Amino acid sequence: MDPARKRKVRLVSALSAALLLATALVYTSFSAASPARSPSQLLAGAQPGRSYQLTGTVVAGSVRRRGDVLDFRVRDRAGTASVPVHYSGTVPDPFREGREVIVTVRRQGSGFIGERDSLVTKCPSKFSVKPGKGY
Repeated sequence: MDPARKRKVRLVSALSAALLLATALVYTSFSAASPARSPSQLLAGAQPGRSYQLTGTVVAGSVRRRGDVLDFRVRDRAGTASVPVHYSGTVPDPFREGREVIVTVRRQGSGFIGERDSLVTKCPSKFSVKPGKGY
């Protein structure tokens, strides 16, 4: 076989393999991702057994600790809908009532079970513009 033709065949084969691998990587990246959902979105259509990322604010007066288990409610940022979360695992130091959180949950009955060690606390940004201070 001609050496120039052999090089073209190798190049086409290598590029095809690279394209297939890149496609597989992009597919797995997007299929594994789950968008963050608010409590009202989960109440409207969460399916039992499926995993969701719940985001919202911890409701004041809802935090209860029983041994290694933490029970609390998460509400919409601007709404009144809230869902109960039953969580066990590592709790971040800044976790408290009124703080925004993200936790991976699964629906079980009328509540949600948090996946172990998935709780993340969103800290308020020191760079956000305060009301009345237009920059």
